[in-house]
Order: sequence, then structure tokens, then C-alpha cells
Amino acid sequence: MNFRINNIGCVAALLGLYLVMACVKDKDFETPKSSCVSDLSANITIGELKALYVDELIQIKEDYILEGYVVSSDVAGNFFGTLHIQDNLINPTQGLQLEIDLRDSHLFYEVGSKILIKTKGLYLGMSKGAIKLGGVFSAFGNPAVGRLPAAVVGQHLFNSCDPLGSLQPKTVDLNKLDDSMISTLVQFASMEISSAELGQTFAVKEEETIRTLTNCEDLEIELLNSGYSDFQANLLPEENGAITGVLIKDNKDYQLAIRDTSDIAFTNIRCEDLVDEFTSSKIFISELADPDNNAGARFVELFNSDSEPLSLKGWTLRRYTNDNMEIGSTIDLSGFVIEGNSTFVISPNASEFEMVYGFPPNHGVSTNSPADSNGDDNLELVDPFGTVIDIFGVIGEDGSGTNHEFEDGRAIRNREVSQANPFYTPSEWIIYNDSGESGTINEPQNAPDNFNPGTR
Repeated sequence: MNFRINNIGCVAALLGLYLVMACVKDKDFETPKSSCVSDLSANITIGELKALYVDELIQIKEDYILEGYVVSSDVAGNFFGTLHIQDNLINPTQGLQLEIDLRDSHLFYEVGSKILIKTKGLYLGMSKGAIKLGGVFSAFGNPAVGRLPAAVVGQHLFNSCDPLGSLQPKTVDLNKLDDSMISTLVQFASMEISSAELGQTFAVKEEETIRTLTNCEDLEIELLNSGYSDFQANLLPEENGAITGVLIKDNKDYQLAIRDTSDIAFTNIRCEDLVDEFTSSKIFISELADPDNNAGARFVELFNSDSEPLSLKGWTLRRYTNDNMEIGSTIDLSGFVIEGNSTFVISPNASEFEMVYGFPPNHGVSTNSPADSNGDDNLELVDPFGTVIDIFGVIGEDGSGTNHEFEDGRAIRNREVSQANPFYTPSEWIIYNDSGESGTINEPQNAPDNFNPGTR
């Protein structure tokens, strides 16, 4: 009789267990009901606690109570054994990494929840460039911060009774990152996966994998993904946009770790698909100067005959010295804009130019550059796509004694010329020199009286 009752009890117990397990489809089951505390209050900030670390591992012996807001989550498996907190929901000033050996920690410490930490007995140390709080373990005989055992996590970490907060990631620039941002929730705008990694998955199965995020200025940051995450096998997104995640550090390199793929909002076209380089036949060389009395007052003047401004990104000015067929020097004009119906003056000696002509050039470059010709060299203006848009002189021919010599003088484009010409046409120029051939004016010019840079 008792035997039968025990069997019935076992069957009932197994059935109950089956029903419970059948209700749990995935990790998104209801968060366990946990108590909160209202009688604890912080007496130290994250920044003050981190300042206690000086070069070596320490065990905290004071009754410090720390508070912070949870920013990480292991719900998708991209974080394991760590909990990241920051000091404010919005515009945090410090973050901290907690080492805890607690699986499914998101069920107990939700993103946006405020937690309080009794730090007495915990260890504070640095690993791979980041300060961490947790238990202790021995690495090759040396103590280091390790994961706090699950059995004692509840003795140190407590949920506040404050309502769940709404985190707002801090938008930051890649070139302005600093260690105070480690373990805080950050957001980068206009990012994309490196083109060399497109078509790959977020991570190699069961391997921690680094992918590369880049922006349109070619600045990069590592994207750290777990090979055990739920999205490990997902293909990396191909578009461009904002990405949110927890900033971490691996020695000298900053890295970003997302909570799940909802942290990625890539909906824009990629950088290489943005048209930000333009060509135009309305930009041309309008004046070249080699003053007889002052080599430091040399310059090259460009003119934009269009009414609209044009970015000079990707544009270059080349110099072929004397009769050379190979480029002798180049000026990169990227970063500048030439306004409509305006000149753009380039000087190899900006301070001397300003002293002589009374105003600074638009672009100051070095000596021996295309702007520093002694009058017998040849120049090309080249657009971002490698097309020669305008030219002065004949490549491979020394200018001395020719119709393109401006030694000790100047070469001025005729006023009626309104667009570039990739073939040298002497009739488009008025040329002053000391020994040019017929058609040029053998009359050396002195600065500043015989020159008018910046005026077309």
C-alpha cells in the first residue's frame, strides 16, 4: 500500500516538474521576486572607491556602501561573470566592473536598476587596464580580483527599492574616450562594420571574437563578441548608424560590448557610398608667382568660377620639376572649400606671404612644394578621381626660354577664361619672365607691387 502511494507521489512530482519546465520556453521568463532594501545608503562614490586603488590589489576593510545603476546584461549571453554599473542614469562620470560568479544575473539585477554594494571584504584591483571589484583568486601565486562566489553575492549586492530607471547612453566621439567611461553605457554615431569583415558572423562559435567598428573618418574601435552569445551566428550588419554598448578596456585598447543586437541601429548607407568628393571644370589655376625680389613671396592661386562652393576633398596640385616626367611634389587640398567666384591662395612661406601682401594665404605649405616653383616647372591640378582638370606647362619640358616660363615673374590666366583646360594653351595666359620666348613678356616682376594674390 505504501509502495503504491509513494509511486503516485513520484508521478505527481514528476508531472509538476514537467509542467513547470514546459512553461519556461527561454530566458525571458518572469524575473524572480527579490526583496529590496531601503535602509542602506551610499557613503562612497564609484570614483572615490576607484581612487583607493594604487598599484596593487587591496582588500576593502571599511564599511563602505556603494551605489550604482546596472548597465550590462547577460540575457543574450554576451556578458558572463561580470556586472557593469555606472554612477548616474544620465551623463555618468564613472563606471565600475563587478566580478560575480552568478549565472542569469539579469534576473536579479536588471538593466536600469539601482543596486547597493557592501564593499567590506571585497577586493579592488586592476586587470587589463580596468579597475574591478570582486572576490580574489591566485594566478601563478599572485592574488588578483576574481569572481565573487554565487553563494555570497547576496551578502554584498542589494536591490534598491527605487523604481527601475531609464538609462540614456552617453554619445561620445571615438577620439575623446578616457578611462572614466569604462563600464558605462556609451553610444557612437555613424559607425559601421569594417568592409573586410562584412559577410562574417558576430563571433566564431565558442570563441571570443573581435570585430572592427569604423566611422567615416576611419577611426576604429573593437567590437567584442562572445562565441556563446545568442547572436553569435548572426551575420554582421552591412549598413551604417548608431551603436550602443558598454565600454570596456583590454590593456591599451578600448572595446565595445553590446547587450544584444537591439543595441545596433544601422539603417543608413555606408561611408564609401556617401558622395563627398566632387569634380568640376570650374576650378582652375589663375595665377603663378615667382617674384624677382623675394622667393619667399611665391604663391599659386586657384579660382572657382562657379557660383557654388566646392569641397577640395581629394584634390591635389602636382609639380613636375624642370623636364622631369615624374611627379616631384604634391599638395593635398583635402579639408578645404573654395567658395563660389572666389580665389584660393597657396603659399610655401605663410609668414613671409602675410608680411609682404598684408593678409594670410588660404593654405600654407612647405618649401619645394608646387607653390614654390622657380618658374621653369610644370603644374597639374587633379580632381579626387585622378583626372587632370587643369595644367600649366608641358610635362617633360624645362620651362626655361619657352612659352611657359615665369621665372622671376608671374603667369596670369586671361580674364575671359572661365573653366579649366587639361591641355596647356599659351593663349590663355599672360606670362612675365626674364628670358621666355616670343609671346611672353620679358619683364621681371617684384612683390608686392606687381602682384595681386586673392583678386581675380
